[in-house]
Amino acid sequence: MNSAMDEINLLRQAQRQHQHHLMVRGMGEEIDLEIGPGDDPSFSGADLVAVASGHHDTDEHKSLLIPCSGAVDGHAQPPAPQPQLAHGEEHDGKLRRPSAHTKKKKVVKKWREEWADTYKWAYVAVHDNTTRIFCSVCKEYGRKHRRNPYGNEGSRNMQMSALEEHNNSLLHKEALRLQMASKEKLQPPEIERPVYVKALSKTAASILESVLRRDPHEAEFIQSIQEVVHSLEPVLVKNTQYVQILERLLEPERCFIFRVPWIDDRGEAHVNRGFRVQFSQALGPCRGGLRFHPSMSLSVAKFLAFEHTLKNSLSLYKLGGAAGGSDFDPKGKSDNEIMRFCQSFMDELYRYLGPDQDFPAEDIGVGPREMGYLFGQYRRLSGHFQGNFTGPKIFWSGSSFRTEATGYGLVFFARLLLAEMNKELKGLRCVISGSGKIAMHVLEKLLPCGAIPVTVSDSQGYLLDEDGFDYMKYSLLRDIKAQQKNLKEYLKSYPHAKYMDDAKPWSEQCDVAFPCASHNEIDQGDAVAIIKSGCRVLIECSNMPCTVQAVDILRKAKVLVAPAKATAAGGVALGELELNPKFNLMQLSVEDFENKIQDAIKQTYERSIKAAQDYGIMKENPESLVHGANICAFLNIAQAMTDQGCV
Repeated sequence: MNSAMDEINLLRQAQRQHQHHLMVRGMGEEIDLEIGPGDDPSFSGADLVAVASGHHDTDEHKSLLIPCSGAVDGHAQPPAPQPQLAHGEEHDGKLRRPSAHTKKKKVVKKWREEWADTYKWAYVAVHDNTTRIFCSVCKEYGRKHRRNPYGNEGSRNMQMSALEEHNNSLLHKEALRLQMASKEKLQPPEIERPVYVKALSKTAASILESVLRRDPHEAEFIQSIQEVVHSLEPVLVKNTQYVQILERLLEPERCFIFRVPWIDDRGEAHVNRGFRVQFSQALGPCRGGLRFHPSMSLSVAKFLAFEHTLKNSLSLYKLGGAAGGSDFDPKGKSDNEIMRFCQSFMDELYRYLGPDQDFPAEDIGVGPREMGYLFGQYRRLSGHFQGNFTGPKIFWSGSSFRTEATGYGLVFFARLLLAEMNKELKGLRCVISGSGKIAMHVLEKLLPCGAIPVTVSDSQGYLLDEDGFDYMKYSLLRDIKAQQKNLKEYLKSYPHAKYMDDAKPWSEQCDVAFPCASHNEIDQGDAVAIIKSGCRVLIECSNMPCTVQAVDILRKAKVLVAPAKATAAGGVALGELELNPKFNLMQLSVEDFENKIQDAIKQTYERSIKAAQDYGIMKENPESLVHGANICAFLNIAQAMTDQGCV
């Protein structure tokens, strides 16, 4: 052993006199798979010699390979002891330098055996004749993310930390979002050639093309304005003065993008991206939701803010539109982690909020808990208690009537449409997607109407009860969601029900559909399934639940589609009543509460139908309600923008 160590010392002294840098690796030490002949100075072309090791626990670690320049001051170096040979192996007297590929192959094998089960997010492949560890989502390796996030050297704890760092990196999250979108859509959105471009007049088409050139990669935002521009075509042809107003409207007044750093319970730092888009304040202060979801992006924030602008314009109490949130995922996070994130989020956002500027509201991933944390930090930073987050009477937590008003209003709108068709909800099969607050309130209100709701869904599939949900089953579903459990828990109490994994409920036989999950949840194939299921009425509960192709198929099949801009009138009206300091929501009886929602729904429906008829779209046309809502909302905003001048 002393002889071997003396030789190592001689080699070290010799190496210092040359330009080579010596890297001695300990026995059993993890080797960075990213290091190759072009990366590690120890692979600089120097000869390799074998040095005997004092450790003899395993056969594969009986020698240490280190680079040597070959000679020092013209004297040959003493030969190193030969490594011990396995039984039956012959030695030809020559010391061979193992290739980099051979060394890496051994390490790859070791990596696969020890880490493959743990790191489902990665895989091993060869790139440019070098073995790398790739991310299974991003298809990128090593330092192409952040500070060697793959952790292919060091202890198990170091690798776990690197894994978490990688999974929380913005690049990985964006890649994950794109991967999830690609699974939902077999084909990428055709942003360059929108569906309705060919049907538009020259003037309307030029407006849409200008948006496409300015924001070619914002698929959700472009999709949301296509329908509106298509609906406004007769308005622009009849009144050319609205062309410039529409061009100004389609550009948001303000967009904020900011960093949101936060610390988890283990003391590790993370960073997310925050958004807030104040689309238009022509009618009044902005109002719109905050969404915490991994799919959140600037495009989604702009599309939601645009939708809220038109929704608020349809109501009697005029407000502007806004939306925002973050790509932060509250699922699996502790209360303290969510609190720290909300406080960091509000540290930047509070500058742009206020009773005369912007009122944030709840959306996906943001409930009473999150709103409480957000309001607390807003109060601390601004020094004002009355922040009007969701109303002056129920400051931060929001009214429990708000989501009830939205869900109940959707059912009232469906009942109004069916009454126009001389039908009623009683006895009709209803399919609901989603199982959030609004979806559960839709289910709750369908029961006293005599309807038969048969499905609810979550991110993993959908639950089907052929007998329909009743009050007892609804109570069970509500408890399951309150405990954040999977819908499969329902099968323990009602084994006759079925849970369909990785599926959507649109193929189930129904008369009325209520998509309450998320935007673009109904694609082209789902639209065909809805038609085959016998559905004749679709009530949009979430914003833009159908893709452009799906909308086209449903309209050709004469399926009556009620747009979310109009169907959400109940929740919008009640939310605006909360802003009235003379109005006490808590003093409303259940009967008065429902009457106000029904009045708002009826007025929105009548204004939409009248606006469509004023521009030659008859009530019998299945597109009349969609076009009428867009026209009515736009004309209200256009009048305010005309009065206020070019600002």
